[in-house]
Amino acid sequence: MTGELGGVSRHAAFVRFWVADAVSNLGTFVSTLALQLLLIETLDADQVALGVVRAAQWLPYLLFGLVAGVVVDRVRRRPLLIGADAVCAALLATVGLLALTGHLTVPVLAGLVFVVGSASMFFSAAHQSLLPTIVPASSLASANARLSQTYAATQSLGPLVGGALVRLLSAPVAVLVDAVSYAVSALVLATVRVDERRPEATGHEHDRHLWTELREGARWVYRHATLGPYAVSLHLWFFANAVVTTVLVHYATTELRLDALAVGLVLAAAGVTGVLGAGLAPRLGVRFGTGRVITAMEWLSPAAYALLLLAQPGPYAVVWPLAANALFGLGLGLKGPLEMSYRNLVTPDRLRGRMNATIRSLNWGSIAVAAPLGGWAAATWGDRTAILAGVVGLAVSAVVLWCSPYRRVTVEGERPAVTVTPAR
Repeated sequence: MTGELGGVSRHAAFVRFWVADAVSNLGTFVSTLALQLLLIETLDADQVALGVVRAAQWLPYLLFGLVAGVVVDRVRRRPLLIGADAVCAALLATVGLLALTGHLTVPVLAGLVFVVGSASMFFSAAHQSLLPTIVPASSLASANARLSQTYAATQSLGPLVGGALVRLLSAPVAVLVDAVSYAVSALVLATVRVDERRPEATGHEHDRHLWTELREGARWVYRHATLGPYAVSLHLWFFANAVVTTVLVHYATTELRLDALAVGLVLAAAGVTGVLGAGLAPRLGVRFGTGRVITAMEWLSPAAYALLLLAQPGPYAVVWPLAANALFGLGLGLKGPLEMSYRNLVTPDRLRGRMNATIRSLNWGSIAVAAPLGGWAAATWGDRTAILAGVVGLAVSAVVLWCSPYRRVTVEGERPAVTVTPAR
């Protein structure tokens, strides 16, 4: 495993791509906590307002996500990544400055994060689709493992840094740190050298029609024997997970009475175990098969969040949230590199942008519905009830995937069950 990761690290373009990703993710996890604490402590927002702002961030995926996939498949992806990073840097700097000067309101924040979410939507579709161009197919699982480990590491460090910045300085300063991270990411991506050719037309002009391409991408995902049930399960997972994560910080700060640094520690736990899981994922995939590993790890999400319900205010209030996020992060780390590699390997390059955008648009778009719904449920019946509803939803998602053909899939080099040859 170490040799495999060392192999991808010898690709200069991948190393720069990886560094940009790490810097951007670190800033994102800083501001993820900072924005919630800014709403709770500075703007005195309740769970409903938290849900509305979070919905605004992910609403672009629901509205324009499929179109983003078509755009990504029509243009070079690296320039799109650079432009999206630059837009996010400018808008988050605006959020921080408005908050520092006392001019930020919940509606203004919702509008700004909507535009940030729109830029991030294009970035995400292009980011996932560019990686197979940077590294060879044989190194894709290892490259995804390295990115997943780094993501998990920043998931640990980011909330700690964010909590410390909020406690020592302020939430607006923490948001400004994220703005700087996006700017650095754009500069590093500008130095990535990759042989990325402009996508060619399919041979007939009508094949480049927007709706034709949208339908082609959706058909590829939902009519595919294994990608179809995987996508449906993932949509359910994101919806249920959003219900929990929308109220988690409010639950920790108001009911469990944890301070900003303690909340940062709780969120960081997922990253620590995620690094471990991502490092083990390729080896476990070879040993047991991609499908078996992923479907087994799906059960860790509802089990982990169920532990949150055991927490009580007091000197040990942080224990169960720490355990819950640690278990949750382990599951994500173990399945993340495998599922990203699988779905990109089985999809032709000309469809990767639309495939990733189709899946992600409904994944992240569902948050636009789940976040305000979870906030409303928490405000009406309490945070614990909302968390319990999320746990039930995650269990349903696990059942859907477990009962599908996805459980038996493998890729080349793994022990055979239902072997899927990577698309050429």
